[in-house]
Amino acid sequence: MPSVYRNARAQKEIRHWCRSRIDAWHVPHVRRETATSAGLTSVVTVGPESRDGAPAVVLLPGTNMNAALCLAAAEGLAREHRVVILDLPGQPGLSSGHRPRAGRTAWYGRWLSEILALVVREPAVVVGHSLGGAVALACGSPLIAGRVLLSGAGVTRLRTPAPLLAATVPWLLRPSVPRAEELLRHMSAPGWTVPGHLSAWMDLVARRCRTSLAPAPLPPALLERSRAAPVLVATGRFDLFLPPGALGPAARHRLGVGLRVVEGAGHLLLDEAPVEVCELVERFCRAHTVR
Repeated sequence: MPSVYRNARAQKEIRHWCRSRIDAWHVPHVRRETATSAGLTSVVTVGPESRDGAPAVVLLPGTNMNAALCLAAAEGLAREHRVVILDLPGQPGLSSGHRPRAGRTAWYGRWLSEILALVVREPAVVVGHSLGGAVALACGSPLIAGRVLLSGAGVTRLRTPAPLLAATVPWLLRPSVPRAEELLRHMSAPGWTVPGHLSAWMDLVARRCRTSLAPAPLPPALLERSRAAPVLVATGRFDLFLPPGALGPAARHRLGVGLRVVEGAGHLLLDEAPVEVCELVERFCRAHTVR
């Protein structure tokens, strides 16, 4: 299977960046690696043990993201829940960098089922951002008590408007921190200040990794199966990849649910609106508490 990394040195640099950020996190947590059919998977666990029937929360980052970039949202969720953050295999982070050339949807679905059975071992609400949303939909594990899709892929095709494409090409071909920051500005709401660590990370990704596109919409049968557990779909008001006008009708038609719109945010919901995301997830968990 091909690797997301350009070479072994690139992988080492990415892993060092992620480990350093997680190790410096002020919130008590545990990180370990678990063997799966998709290779070693990095698992970060934070928060209290589940109580009173409250589900665990499994956080799946999006394309080019990982646990080291989800700490603010994880901290908020961990006030009430046991939170498990997974680095997706085949994406830059602390899990295996290898991914198949074809059949990734089924591959990711099997991987998540394994992790839920091996590590989580209790009913869980799976919160997936971007690519993570498609992975959540691809998994049919009976341990999934609900799915929260944050600008989730797999429901409808992602848009790539000309301004976004114009910022992406220079970032890939001539990487620099300013070019990464410019791309992130297009991905976020107007006026949002891009954090320095995020633009530095995206510069590192462009230099050291082979990026991948989000998956196409998942097959209707797979989306129909995902209706067996409650689903919440949300996107940012200014999301250019998945604007409300496109994701809303798709969510109603393919998942049978309405759309929650996060005001003042774009595509980077975990970074732009961690408080709002935590409130959405908490309300969802309370409405679907396991008795």
